[in-house]
Amino acid sequence: MNLFELTVHQILDQIKAGKISASSVLAEVSARAQTLNVKTNAFVRLFPSPEIKAGPCPVPIAIKDNICVKGELTTCGSKILKGFKPPYDAGVVDKIKASGGLILGSANMDEFAFGSSCETSAYGPTRNPWALDRVPGGSSGGSAAAVAAGQALWALGSDTGGSIRQPASFCGVVGLKPTYGRVSRYGLIAFGSSLDQIGPFTKDVTDSALLLNIICGFDERDSTSLNVPVPDYTKALVKDINGLKIGIPQEYFLDGIEPDVAAAVKAAIEVFKKQGAVVKHISLPHTEYAVATYYIVATAEASSNLARFDGVQYGLRAMPPNLRKSPLIDMYEETRARGFGDEAKRRIMLGTYVLSSGYYDAYYLRAQKVRTLIKQDFDKVFSDCDVILSPTSPTTAFRIGEKINDPLAMYLSDIFTIPANMAGIPAISVPCGFDRAGLPIGLQLMAKPFAEETLLRAAYAYEQNTPWHLERAVL
Repeated sequence: MNLFELTVHQILDQIKAGKISASSVLAEVSARAQTLNVKTNAFVRLFPSPEIKAGPCPVPIAIKDNICVKGELTTCGSKILKGFKPPYDAGVVDKIKASGGLILGSANMDEFAFGSSCETSAYGPTRNPWALDRVPGGSSGGSAAAVAAGQALWALGSDTGGSIRQPASFCGVVGLKPTYGRVSRYGLIAFGSSLDQIGPFTKDVTDSALLLNIICGFDERDSTSLNVPVPDYTKALVKDINGLKIGIPQEYFLDGIEPDVAAAVKAAIEVFKKQGAVVKHISLPHTEYAVATYYIVATAEASSNLARFDGVQYGLRAMPPNLRKSPLIDMYEETRARGFGDEAKRRIMLGTYVLSSGYYDAYYLRAQKVRTLIKQDFDKVFSDCDVILSPTSPTTAFRIGEKINDPLAMYLSDIFTIPANMAGIPAISVPCGFDRAGLPIGLQLMAKPFAEETLLRAAYAYEQNTPWHLERAVL
């Protein structure tokens, strides 16, 4: 088997046994990343070959293009950050480098994480390694595709409304969104500050636990980082889930789910039952309002966060050929008109509208109240359940271009992932089968805040009793 097909824990075992070297792994993965990027466009840029330093985890990793890497271009998949090189590393990058991690490059993404397909990037769409005419999901599509294609052994992405879990589902890999505040957001270029969370993409659940061990922890530079103990997540990887209480929400099994997805998820439920889990039907009654609520809260925060990109301090600066108003106003308008893509402009306008005088109470304030109700739904369920199970996405990967001109259809791609962000809870997507076209299907598990150990235990027990995580895309 090629080195790029192995999991990180398999690679580390072989390095420890002296069978392979970190340099040989880096050389093989780097070569594959370079060669295959013509097909996948998973990376927007590959960095110069990193120096191998001492550390427990000297393996190649892809970093989403909205996570700052000191001295390297970091552009959020947007023209407006043209030429921007951060003067510091993000908190998670600090931790990756301290562990000996080797950063390959910036993974492609929907512009400013605005999208569910990785088609809105200024650098062109990323293609799904399982079918190059399909999207990899978004917004962290490049990270998911890189892992699925063997262009990186693992990757980091960010999840605001499903941007780790949905692409993980589409690309047949494991994607985990930690509890809000569990992982530092320092150096993550913000989309929705109360929703964003950095998390891992891996080939299996064991690797997810390993990477979580590296990136979790308190960071005083991030005001949303929580100072709570960080366990060794690998100790949660046990197959015994006898008595684990799993809730099946009726609101997550709708008529719009593709039949192959529904069948795969129902088969997964039976696997849990055979392992001794207690399955019960539950209700999360405010789920139907989650998408509408999210696209008020998230766009409001995006409008505020993106106001800083105006051509003054960094990134693109543009002037019209002829003076229209004043040099300053003209520069603002021309920079933002040229720098932002259509989806970014759409979300900025939506967010500005819901925050504007006369509409704040009717939209933003009401949305925050509904968000509280959504969180209370989860709190109630978790008083009697350990894990909630659902599909990750109602569909498998759709064709490139299929939904790009239909924003509502695109937004509904995240219908099952958005509620976890609204409530701030951890959630994971693991492979659970393939549809009749051979496209991966994802199973989502959610747990109460800071119960990543429970989440990993359930995911690992399922994974070890099914073959899906062993499948690899052929390119």
